[in-house]
Amino acid sequence: MAQIRIENVRKDFGSFTAVKSSSFTIEDGEFFMLLGPSGCGKTTTLRMMAGLELPTSGQIYIDGEEVGRKRARDRDIAFVFQMFALYPHMTVGGNISYPLKSQGMPRAEIKRRVGEVARILGIEDILTRPVGGLSGGDRQRVALGRAIVRDPKAFFMDEPLGALDAEFREHMAEELRALHDRMGATTVYVTHDQLEAMQMGDKIVVMNHGVVEQFGKPQEIYDWPATMFVAEFIGSPPMNFLAFDGAVQPGAMGVMLGDAPVTVPEAREGHSGSLALGIRPEHVRLDDRAAYRGTVIAVEYLGTTQIVTLSSRFGDIKARIASSQRVREGETTGLSFNERTVTLFNRETGQALRSAANEGVLRHG
Repeated sequence: MAQIRIENVRKDFGSFTAVKSSSFTIEDGEFFMLLGPSGCGKTTTLRMMAGLELPTSGQIYIDGEEVGRKRARDRDIAFVFQMFALYPHMTVGGNISYPLKSQGMPRAEIKRRVGEVARILGIEDILTRPVGGLSGGDRQRVALGRAIVRDPKAFFMDEPLGALDAEFREHMAEELRALHDRMGATTVYVTHDQLEAMQMGDKIVVMNHGVVEQFGKPQEIYDWPATMFVAEFIGSPPMNFLAFDGAVQPGAMGVMLGDAPVTVPEAREGHSGSLALGIRPEHVRLDDRAAYRGTVIAVEYLGTTQIVTLSSRFGDIKARIASSQRVREGETTGLSFNERTVTLFNRETGQALRSAANEGVLRHG
């Protein structure tokens, strides 16, 4: 397995820049997620790591070796595609063994490796079956088996669960993460699904318009988004924004929303002008003693919790509260916030005014 390091990688297609000077490091054995909306540059980044695209500039290191100009076959990696890319005229065993046969490996060693991979994936009973009649889940396991059998330095996966239905996709995500943990492999996984990324990843890179917006552990990214884009993209419902004009000085620990004071973590950066106070729905409390007020305009029941939408002076706000708490549409109530989880943003740049808690989490671009 291997560490993968990306340094100032850029990719241009004519006048269009798909990836803009991206830099990050994937440690040996990590399950690493490239996350973002369609067209953000995540698949292009993966393809450059795999050797399917050449970077316009920058360096790509796998296991300490610069491979940016090497062909895919010379990088000792395995690629798993969304559409499986199996050979329909071959059996399951034939598909898994094909890379080893292409290398001229001895027949006995091929049989041993295929048997071992089949046991890991739980597909020993279908090795002799043609792939054409298999379920989507079994076809995905065969595609994974064909990658695993080569014992590469790293696995690259481009939305490998995207073709599965929602329920089975969640099951396969759990299986894939468990498989990664057993093998200790370095895995790079592209997805547009933020829940999948949070569930499976050790680290996440969030991309948008070819830029790495944030890089870190799932909990860090969720709790301390570096930009307003990340705050909206991660979380369901996404982070609330209360937009106001004001000034924040370095060291400030509070802001005024009209005549309502709100405590915030100590700001390490100042800004005067357009600001936004960001707060996750689960950190909003309905507290009639609070100075900041909102009027309930919608209630969505979700079983153990409910999502309450309120209109307020500086924007609509959603609160995730216990379903046992009585709420009626049209009523006005006070709103208080868990002060340790508030994030202030510069609305002009979209970037967070860093606090002591999120000081090391930056936007790259």
